[in-house]
Amino acid sequence: MQNGSLPPAVAPSTPATSAPTGAATTGGPTPGAPSAKAPTSLYGGVTSRRVTVRDLASAKRRGERWPMLTAYDAPTASVFDEAGIPVLLVGDSAGNCHLGYETTVPVTMDQMVMLSAAVVRGTKRALIVADLPFGSYQESPAQALHNGARLLKEAGVGAVKLEGGERSAHAIEQLVQAGVPVMAHLGLTPQSVNAFGGYPVQGRGDEAAHQLLRDAKTVASAGAFAVVLEAVPAELAAQVTASLQIPTVGIGAGPDCDAQVLVWTDMAGMTSGSVPSFVKQYADLRTTLGDAARAYAADVIGGSFPAAEHSFH
Repeated sequence: MQNGSLPPAVAPSTPATSAPTGAATTGGPTPGAPSAKAPTSLYGGVTSRRVTVRDLASAKRRGERWPMLTAYDAPTASVFDEAGIPVLLVGDSAGNCHLGYETTVPVTMDQMVMLSAAVVRGTKRALIVADLPFGSYQESPAQALHNGARLLKEAGVGAVKLEGGERSAHAIEQLVQAGVPVMAHLGLTPQSVNAFGGYPVQGRGDEAAHQLLRDAKTVASAGAFAVVLEAVPAELAAQVTASLQIPTVGIGAGPDCDAQVLVWTDMAGMTSGSVPSFVKQYADLRTTLGDAARAYAADVIGGSFPAAEHSFH
């Protein structure tokens, strides 16, 4: 996923104060509250194990919507895990919003392993999905399996994600047959930025829509447990969602997907400059952090920090 790539919204949305979509509403546990048994809903609750791909399949069957966020480090991941977010994506969007690259293309396997391992260490419940970065799976199914296995063995993630539909079907089959769960990614695939010539909305027009629908059915048949639909017309995303038995995860794909995902720095207002028009900002952490840094600097310059209570004697 690409942060800050599509036309910016006019203004950030006002933070929501109502209960999140997907939260338990039929007597399920409140996020963070004690529970004697595993919750039936994906969002919130306390369990003695991690969320699995089978839990996502069950949520699809009962029509439960669920949230997903990106995470790239242990402290942030722990906050989202404690908040009850059931799935965290260690996206190669780390290239844009964490590592300072202009695109996701430069992100390496070693970087993804390091970031993914940190997120795993910072969480207890969430299913951790890690991106296979550009150049780590396109060469052959064997290459995909080698690098997918690295993320499971070295980082401890529960699943991997890769871009592409029909062109990635053999890689998905190889990974799944070897026991590596795969989330597919269709629509706007940021690793193809150079081929796209930017970040246009995908699936517009009959031919493009039919191809995206074919791609979705192909990755499902290849064994993918879910598919991300990025920057896809809402009507097409709804059609894809209704046609698949696996969950769809929307980002800029309208309200009818089974789940939604956002890049956390976009969602929480940490991204500098413009953000995609489909993003709703739930906080302004960039301003909050900047204010804290300026207050700290003023205390140091003025001599009020460290005070006696911050010193050893």
